[in-house]
Amino acid sequence: MATDPLPLAQALIRCASVTPADDGAMAVLEGALAPLGFELMRLRFGEVENLFAIRRSGGNGPHLCFAGHTDVVPPGEGWRHGPFDGAVEDGVLYGRGAVDMKGGVAAFLAAAADAVADGTADRGTLSFLITGDEEGVATDGTTRVLDWMEEKRIIPDMCLVGEPTSRARLGDTIKVGRRGSVSAEIIVHGTQGHVAYPDRADNPIHRLVRVLHRLTAAPLDAGTEWFQPSTLQVTSVDVGNLTGNIVPARAVARLNIRFNDTHKAASLEAWIRGILAEEAPRHEASFSSSGDAFLTKPGPFVEALQRAVRAETGEEGLLDTGGGTSDARFITRLCPVAELGAVGTTMHKLDECTPVEELRRLSSLYGAVIRECLG
Repeated sequence: MATDPLPLAQALIRCASVTPADDGAMAVLEGALAPLGFELMRLRFGEVENLFAIRRSGGNGPHLCFAGHTDVVPPGEGWRHGPFDGAVEDGVLYGRGAVDMKGGVAAFLAAAADAVADGTADRGTLSFLITGDEEGVATDGTTRVLDWMEEKRIIPDMCLVGEPTSRARLGDTIKVGRRGSVSAEIIVHGTQGHVAYPDRADNPIHRLVRVLHRLTAAPLDAGTEWFQPSTLQVTSVDVGNLTGNIVPARAVARLNIRFNDTHKAASLEAWIRGILAEEAPRHEASFSSSGDAFLTKPGPFVEALQRAVRAETGEEGLLDTGGGTSDARFITRLCPVAELGAVGTTMHKLDECTPVEELRRLSSLYGAVIRECLG
């Protein structure tokens, strides 16, 4: 009889683990993994609790790692049920993290329990990389655990991230890459003055407008084989000038670029800095990037995921690179990585929920993934 992921999903949801709080979530996982023969390593960096668990076969079989997170975004007000109650009503599980992604963690763990019971897990190595810092700044979570894994020479052959990738039906989408993201704040300095005497002033708004025009006048690219065109969005322009007859002393803009594998964050920063130097010599600019674009091209791992999806759901598993970012962007430096998980229509919303039967089907799908990947 298949292991039911519902009780574990409920136990995880009942931990109010809003980033970076843990509230007992890692202990719940340790309690479920220890009886299955996993070695447990709790890794705390800063305020963040992380867990790495591994079950070795003793042979030379493949190593499949499952990566996920137990932290969640704040719940907000107005829930049908308490966001940390783990309530089930009419066959639907409600709670923050039901979809993103405590449900996914529970589903894979239940699949791993079945793989241990039927001997599939003995064909290779299974591991869990679970962080409490995916929804936050992501500095003391997966990246730090990956550093630790490299130091210990624990290198998986492949890694599945359990993000809710499915759009409308379970298994309809497999993420094999993600766009990069870089954000910038630009401050252009001018010389304050009276609008009637513009020769005595230097209007920073005019300079900033020229900068933004040059940044947005033409597409960054036309897209690539696996990625849609890169996009630059100006998210804010602020002057703070409450007087109509004063040229302000400075103007501020913020922007974000979601970019494909044509670019790197560093090259985009250099491009922006070059335009600033020409149009606004007196400026300040600060940049932050959550990572460059990455792609796991079709090969044995991706094909194994597609076979599992086809066998369990009848879907073809569209290979996709859209959406936001995930911790897969860090894992790609260690091994091939892809994302496959629940239908994500309610993630981060009030009344986040998943049908219980779909949660069980996700566990069955993960069971098929384990069988395919461990041979």
